[in-house]
Amino acid sequence: MHHSMKPVAVTRIGGAAKRATATPKWPSYTGVSQLVGVSPSGRVTVYVDPSLGAPGLQNANDLLSDADRVADANDAIFGTTGGNVSVIVFALGGATDGTGGADHMGCDYVSGAAIEVCAAFGQSERVSALFEAELSECSMGGNLCGVSTGEALSRWCAATISGNALSDFATAPTWVQDGMQDFVDQTDPTDQNPDSTGCGMAFLSWLMSQGYSLNTIAREMAQLGDQGTLAQLYANLASDNASNAWPQFQAAVNALGQVTSDDPFGAVSQPAQLAHLPPSTVEMAGKVFASILADIAAGREPNQIVAGVRAAMGSAPKPTKHRAAACSTGSRKLRPPAAAAAE
Repeated sequence: MHHSMKPVAVTRIGGAAKRATATPKWPSYTGVSQLVGVSPSGRVTVYVDPSLGAPGLQNANDLLSDADRVADANDAIFGTTGGNVSVIVFALGGATDGTGGADHMGCDYVSGAAIEVCAAFGQSERVSALFEAELSECSMGGNLCGVSTGEALSRWCAATISGNALSDFATAPTWVQDGMQDFVDQTDPTDQNPDSTGCGMAFLSWLMSQGYSLNTIAREMAQLGDQGTLAQLYANLASDNASNAWPQFQAAVNALGQVTSDDPFGAVSQPAQLAHLPPSTVEMAGKVFASILADIAAGREPNQIVAGVRAAMGSAPKPTKHRAAACSTGSRKLRPPAAAAAE
């Protein structure tokens, strides 16, 4: 679906001049779209369902205030500059606690620029997280959106920018309880299976615990695209054989004893703060930390540890180019496991 986002007028919202845009065609919402405002950068236009009253309007105003921070953090993760989007806050699925999830129609900033997020009365951080979950898929350049690998990545992006505000959306525990099916060597062609999404969430947690930043992971996954697997992601990052990914990951999960969240390896203790750091800083810190841990575990001398740190600091992440491939998939929905299973 293509919807023109051309400005049609200038209006004043909250005392400041903002660009007003034609109301977009939403994936599912058909009610009145009340314009709340445009973010200072002009990149995000926020609407609300006026029937939600003051609590819904508060969610929308909070999202408007937070929108540019989220967009900038998302750009930092993918190493690209995203386009303009519109987002509406309403009771998606009839919920007003965020559990209605989020939705958009495509996997780029053309077909997917109209985003729906569920209201979360009194918990605006959940609204921001839902917004990032869909915004991140627009930054995948026509790739990953609609398959299990992309769903896991988008949820990790949402957790990172919001301090894990959607912890009740966790799917890794479901994957373990259901027998830990191998979705590392194969990619599930859906974003609605909690088992494959959960496997992806736990796998990315494991990779990050090995020192690979979410920024590095996101860019590599975008390059691999829809047909890429988590095993190939591991091989490219670790310079190891892809066949080693599943056995090593499986052993690591079994050694945990239990999985109660989407970050079972405790990879990110302060995810919201990491999103503000430049991608190169996060990447370098991960490499240095991993080098130190590996050298200590190997019993190396202090001068050898220093040499390892210097070697890690001598490498720098390479920028990636945003690919403009079109996405032909349909509506992309984010739902917590219970809601997804009921549909």
